[in-house]
Amino acid sequence: MPDLQTALPIEAALPALRKALTVRNAAVLVAPPGAGKTTRVPLDLLDAPWLDGRKIILLEPRRLAARAAAARMAQTLGESVGGTVGLRVRLGSKITARTRIEVVTEGVFTRMILDDPELAGIGAVLFDEFHERSLDADLGLALALDAQGGLREDLRLLVMSATLDGARVAKLMNDAPVVASEGRAFPVETRHFERDQNRRIEEAVAEVTLRALRADPGSVLVFLPGQAEIRRTADLLAERLDPGVVLAPLYGALPPAEQDRAVAPAPPGTRKVVLATSIAETSLTIEGVRIVVDCGLARVPVYEPGLGLTRLVTARASRASVDQRRGRAGRTEPGVCWRLWSEPATNALEPFSRPEILSADLAGLVLDCAAWGVADPSSLAFLDPPPAPALAEARALLAELGALDPDGRLTETGARLRALPLPPRLARMVTVAAGSGEARAASDLAAVLVERGLGGDDVDLDTRVERFRRDRGGRSADMRRLAEGWARIAGGGRDSGPVPAGRLLALAYPDRVARARGRDGEFVMASGRAGRLDPASPLARETYLVVADLVGSAGNARILAAAAIDGPAIEALFADRIESRTEITFESQSAALRARAVRRLGAVSLGERPLPVPSDLESAAILARGIAGLGLDRLPWTPALSQWRARVRFLHAAEGEAWPDLSDTALAETVTTWLASSLVGRTSLASVTADDLASALQGLLPWELRARLDAEAPTHVEVPTGSRITVDYAADEPALSVRVQELFGLDRHPRAGGRPLVLHLLSPAQRQIQITRDLPGFWRGSWAAVRAEMRGRYPRHPWPEDPLAEAPTRRAKPRGT
Repeated sequence: MPDLQTALPIEAALPALRKALTVRNAAVLVAPPGAGKTTRVPLDLLDAPWLDGRKIILLEPRRLAARAAAARMAQTLGESVGGTVGLRVRLGSKITARTRIEVVTEGVFTRMILDDPELAGIGAVLFDEFHERSLDADLGLALALDAQGGLREDLRLLVMSATLDGARVAKLMNDAPVVASEGRAFPVETRHFERDQNRRIEEAVAEVTLRALRADPGSVLVFLPGQAEIRRTADLLAERLDPGVVLAPLYGALPPAEQDRAVAPAPPGTRKVVLATSIAETSLTIEGVRIVVDCGLARVPVYEPGLGLTRLVTARASRASVDQRRGRAGRTEPGVCWRLWSEPATNALEPFSRPEILSADLAGLVLDCAAWGVADPSSLAFLDPPPAPALAEARALLAELGALDPDGRLTETGARLRALPLPPRLARMVTVAAGSGEARAASDLAAVLVERGLGGDDVDLDTRVERFRRDRGGRSADMRRLAEGWARIAGGGRDSGPVPAGRLLALAYPDRVARARGRDGEFVMASGRAGRLDPASPLARETYLVVADLVGSAGNARILAAAAIDGPAIEALFADRIESRTEITFESQSAALRARAVRRLGAVSLGERPLPVPSDLESAAILARGIAGLGLDRLPWTPALSQWRARVRFLHAAEGEAWPDLSDTALAETVTTWLASSLVGRTSLASVTADDLASALQGLLPWELRARLDAEAPTHVEVPTGSRITVDYAADEPALSVRVQELFGLDRHPRAGGRPLVLHLLSPAQRQIQITRDLPGFWRGSWAAVRAEMRGRYPRHPWPEDPLAEAPTRRAKPRGT
């Protein structure tokens, strides 16, 4: 075993771990941040008898963590990376014949085991920081367990994490033993500073960072959700930091040299403020950091299967994540963690981060499983089974790409796609482009899309690709070599020169071809999803785009990467997908139908011309629904129709379902059933007549109820003068409004259809003077007071002491009487 001089907490657990892996072929190691598991465990296992000179593979979630772990272990051995400890990542490898430990990223391991299921020459695979639950880590473990069970019983598998449900993982691994390491490297004090939610996150972070610098010595690691917040926080701090404080951003899209500068110790006599995304949560020691400022937020991907889009959202970090962040302050000495939320709020956080497999695009996973010989990924040992809807969406996409046959097996096309270390859509783009001699241009575009920050961050992908091709930096040079290799694999390594990025991107994302929606910077994609650009962007003036990336919710999505495409290119690429059809729509502003011949790619209109509105039931139904959307009160209701509807509604309320429900809600929900057939030939609300409405409404009432309607809810009631007064059915009880003089001599209460009426007794001026449900009682009681008040106001009208003895009248007394 190598001579390891510096004691770390993990060393107390190493004997138990060696014993566990001697008697079993799997184990789980749970060790808190700073314990030293990443760099101590692989070195400690090098002389294990069961290893028998074979290699150890150490999986890390990110390239930065892989490079740091390899460098630290090599330094411990007094060597350089590429000796005993090697590195294998996307942008290069440092592996020699002497290499015994290979540090690889999780995605690289997936391709390793798919290319060599027996993992020849490998004795152990160590899954570091497994709690991050990336899709590649889950798939890698599932494949490794499958290989161990069927091909390599001697293969040792070790899952390591600081924050993990060890028992659950152990059960997945056939009840593997769990080894725990207790204690942190150094204690960390936690301080809380609750942020005003109405304040921008970078303002609060900058304030707390300055306070932390004043309160304690040492460098500061600040956790922010993304690059935009890092840039804005850096701008705020740059003007206020002392000259002796160095500001360093740290995120995945930075070139390795800049990442290394952020991780390196601050120059002598200075302090450092590192502004980082969650990339700095695990497997990484930033020299000199003893203060952590945590905003408590993270950027997480959310896949929308129905739209085939993965969007980034800002969410609260999990309790496990904030514990990991806090642990960064105690890696090399006692530290302090400032949290921008109240202490009780920590308990409300989700215990663990949501596994990527539950919210990711699973097309790549399904393709890899098919290459493994597994048509149903659910049959493999996943800690969380992949969701059925996402699997179905992935299978449908791969079938559309021709990568899977109807039984879910890999096709020849699928094998060509999987030969490229790219997501399936981008692999298709490169392979199809190879057929027209444009594989290199497509590979360059794919490189810009998969390697964040390559070619800058301009929204316009043509600009990014041009900058990438001209960039003489090391990372760009490495990616150009990689892209050249992809092109050769696809069968077209020759450089075809520049090709419009939009035309290539449409091969990968036909569902993301988008058209301007008439408002500056707003576009709608073929999938139906909308997105927006900054109106100042040159792309905002384009008619058509292809969208590669966007962020935000469905109602407020911002396009992050896109390329222009013209109409002829869309026509040429998607001739078999473009539909020509007649569309009839209802325009609310004019309250009228509009017919047009439209050519569409999904939700994107490629052209249209006006047509006469067809005189058929389909058009009538669209008109009916449009009118209902405006409100049924916009129909030409006459007093007679309104009363007819009120009569039916009254009887429905009184007798129940025997009578149709003519409420606003019921009529709106069934508008195509009762109204459409009466609107055939009509093209606007203005053309609908009262007769159309009457015909439609009366059709709702069966013949047997029409006679009952007149009998049980008559339209009028005759009063003693012979006047026929309209009955009002709008309220709960039928009502009659009548001048009191027309009821003189009536000694019984008026009724309609056998039901007593609510009488609204009116003055000669048609003003209400009394409401009664008992006319004889009114004559005997309140009439005297009404008579006393009214006779002086209306002296020309009769106000007898005994109204029952008076003849009813509609007239005033003649003048002079």
